[in-house]
Amino acid sequence: MKIGIVNDTEMATHAITATLNSTRQHSVLWTAKNGHEAIRLCQENTPDLVLMDLVMPGMNGVETTREIMRSSPTGILIVTASVRGNCGLAFDAMGVGALDVIATPTLASNAGRREFLAKISQVGAILTDQQQPVAPTPHRPDSPACTTPRTSEILVAIGCSAGGPAAIAQILATLTPMERAAVVIIQHIDARFAEDLAHWLQAFTSTPLKLVTEGDYIIPGQIFLAGKDGHMEAHGCSRLRYDPNLRGLAYQPSVDVFFESIARNWKGRAMGIVLTGMGRDGATGLHAMRDAGFLTIAQDESSSALFGMPKAASPFAAEILPLSSIAQRINQWIRTSK
Repeated sequence: MKIGIVNDTEMATHAITATLNSTRQHSVLWTAKNGHEAIRLCQENTPDLVLMDLVMPGMNGVETTREIMRSSPTGILIVTASVRGNCGLAFDAMGVGALDVIATPTLASNAGRREFLAKISQVGAILTDQQQPVAPTPHRPDSPACTTPRTSEILVAIGCSAGGPAAIAQILATLTPMERAAVVIIQHIDARFAEDLAHWLQAFTSTPLKLVTEGDYIIPGQIFLAGKDGHMEAHGCSRLRYDPNLRGLAYQPSVDVFFESIARNWKGRAMGIVLTGMGRDGATGLHAMRDAGFLTIAQDESSSALFGMPKAASPFAAEILPLSSIAQRINQWIRTSK
């Protein structure tokens, strides 16, 4: 890939460049020391991917990401020295179109450089959409002796990628308190930063929000966020699990995998929603949910930071709605569900 680097620190730019040059798969197209320079260079010579710093003098990474996505849209990966220290800015940047976030590599850490290159490869697969379609995974039924606490009969499943954090935050802020339903969110994000995202999103809702752990029951009055290694599924006994055998998919965690598991296994009422994002993840799963008789919704183009995922899912959506109407539709659907 042809890559642009935006970073005001010479040492960080050097480490990123050296890491990229250690493989023949990528080339550095240009480097910029500030947001204004990056915007101009993107307009003059748009790269396949921009590696964007967050904290810079003048225009920060969030503002720069927003302007690049407006004037010369391309893939943007946030690269920051302290993900935890800058998580609020990182999720704001993802809310306006950045794909994911990764720590700045250092020349002293081989492991960090490998993780950095693996993330670049993953993002590259999403940008080129070269991954194979997600195949449905065989249903493995639970033991007949399975017993559960009171689990939800109403499920709202939301899938999103670039632009997702801000879209989810807006929806959560408008939802009425969840008493009868459970909400499960699949947001493309590195598993190492999912816990920070869960804490960030909790500020927008009074409904308890938790990062899913293996075997969690899908209980009403709870919001769940996927965020561990492996792709999450809903399976028998209304439980959530991570399948460690589903590795190597470009979209992580996969919306298709989760939506398809709902189509196979969910016995109650369900709604599937595909929000803003790059690529096609969620389209196959939304198709499966619609075929299973569940309500399906895709975000409209005008309100999407990136229309890739909703566009691919639109043929299988019973309703196409602006972001401002989605929470209201969820509230209305839950009220009338029996």
